[in-house]
Amino acid sequence: MVEPGRTYLPAAGHDWSLPLYDPLVKMLGGDAARAMLLDQAAVRSGYRVLDIGCGTGSLVVLIKRRNPDVEVVGLDPDPRTLARARRKARRAALSIQLHQGFSDELPYPEDTFDRVFSSFMLHHLNAAEKESTLREVRRVLKPGGRFHLLDFATPDSIPVGRLTRFLHSSHRLKDNADARILGLLRQTGLSDPRRVADRALLIGHIAYYQASVPNSKP
Repeated sequence: MVEPGRTYLPAAGHDWSLPLYDPLVKMLGGDAARAMLLDQAAVRSGYRVLDIGCGTGSLVVLIKRRNPDVEVVGLDPDPRTLARARRKARRAALSIQLHQGFSDELPYPEDTFDRVFSSFMLHHLNAAEKESTLREVRRVLKPGGRFHLLDFATPDSIPVGRLTRFLHSSHRLKDNADARILGLLRQTGLSDPRRVADRALLIGHIAYYQASVPNSKP
């Protein structure tokens, strides 16, 4: 359950713009970007995977379509986006677990998932929430599991486009710098953090990161 009174930034930035979110993201290249994220993850039969900040469910639906025998879970604090995700899963006749909750307080036991994904979500969080989220990611990943992150790139790594700055507040993007993300991944106990790719979209540049959990947790 979501804590009463706790706030969050909706996937589309504002509740009124939610119906425009999926068509806009698709038009600007977001679906192709998520497909590339999934390509990097090497999801295998029997895996359990989690998408934190799953929004309207585009990535969880893609994962399940490509990997029917994988257990797919999506988590988001926004009941409106989750309702859209559930409709999307029903239309596709896919069995996906969708839960309401926050990424810095994951409602799952330790060592639950083989892969955890985050796409276009981390920049929504403040500095403390980012650190707590990544600690939670490490906690729920199984030994040998991996975290795959996709988000907007900022000036110390790749120039940010004007449209990106227009759609997303500058203070949130500033804390999404390349060195900051890699440092947080290390600080929160994830191993071998690295940026594995980047690409340009109409809304600006994006970057892909991954980090892992050692085969034997301390």
